[in-house]
Amino acid sequence: MPDPRAHHFVTHYSDMHDLVAGLVVPEQAPAYVASVLETSRELIRHSYYRYELTTVALTHSLFGLERALAERLAVKKPFQKLIEQAADDGLITAELADRLDAGRLLRNKLAHGNLTGTALTPALAISMVRAAFDTAALLYPAPVTEAP
Repeated sequence: MPDPRAHHFVTHYSDMHDLVAGLVVPEQAPAYVASVLETSRELIRHSYYRYELTTVALTHSLFGLERALAERLAVKKPFQKLIEQAADDGLITAELADRLDAGRLLRNKLAHGNLTGTALTPALAISMVRAAFDTAALLYPAPVTEAP
């Protein structure tokens, strides 16, 4: 059965496919990043049936991204510092760093009981999870092919 709250955002489950269509996993992403991103996308899709899955999607995407940033930067730091360093090093834009940090803050509020699992609408979750997808695309770009 659909979660009654889903009808504030979509009419049918098939509409959820359109909502997540732009969340594309970079081809060059390592398996653990691809798995996390794919799972996050599917959690948003299935939030049609359980609204709180939007929040799980965000937190899940950030766990994988935190690891990816630590590996790419070759440092072990808290997530906030990883985001800051990635922006300072030019790996991500300042705007993307702000979006990731907003997700990080939400994740922390959830972890400390200051927010509930209903904190994110599907649209907001998609926007925040998209930051993880956009960051992964920058960390794992497609190889440049030369014209024949």
